[in-house]
Amino acid sequence: MINVVIVDDQTIVRAGFAALLGAQPDITVVGEGGDGREAVALAERHRPDVVVMDIRMPHMDGIEATRRILAEPWAAATRVLVLTTFDVDEYVYEALAVGASGFLLKDATADELTSAVRVVARGDALLAPQVTGRLIREFGRQRRTRPQAPAELATLTARESEVLVLIAGGLSNAEIAARLFVSEHTVKTHVARVFTKLGLRDRAQAVMLAYEAGVVVPGGDA
Repeated sequence: MINVVIVDDQTIVRAGFAALLGAQPDITVVGEGGDGREAVALAERHRPDVVVMDIRMPHMDGIEATRRILAEPWAAATRVLVLTTFDVDEYVYEALAVGASGFLLKDATADELTSAVRVVARGDALLAPQVTGRLIREFGRQRRTRPQAPAELATLTARESEVLVLIAGGLSNAEIAARLFVSEHTVKTHVARVFTKLGLRDRAQAVMLAYEAGVVVPGGDA
């Protein structure tokens, strides 16, 4: 069962999300809040698998709430799915930079929302196609201004580096296994080692690091 906390300052939006997610047989909504401070308190109380987080909220925005939640030792297994509207998609990079695992627009369908919760709950990255372009442009800017790759990249084996590139390309474990002609179990082992060596919590952070460090180049090959 996936335990979810929903945080949005619009009551009707929050109620709609809760109804949609609560109707799923594998999802339980354990808490609802209307601002970032409530998000932090609810996350600490319920230790959810996923926090569905709005960005623009009173008292504390969703980015700061995400930062505070994911900085806590008890949140090691918690994932944050950020929800927002078209006019605030400039926050894509910042949300992921503080640890969010997914980014979805509020006009997503019910199926897209429930699927997104399941995707981030299992540790995969989720980016709405409509906002990926802005993210890639920001990766490019970061690459120009911060070209120094983290020293930990040198600790990866050749196969682990290859797996990192494929993760950054959006491939699932099954797809990576097919590409490398190995078992999915072997891929999971490689992914776990990459995360451990690079200090990553999930695939979203792996994607960001790969682009920022120039392992993968926006608009080109790695």
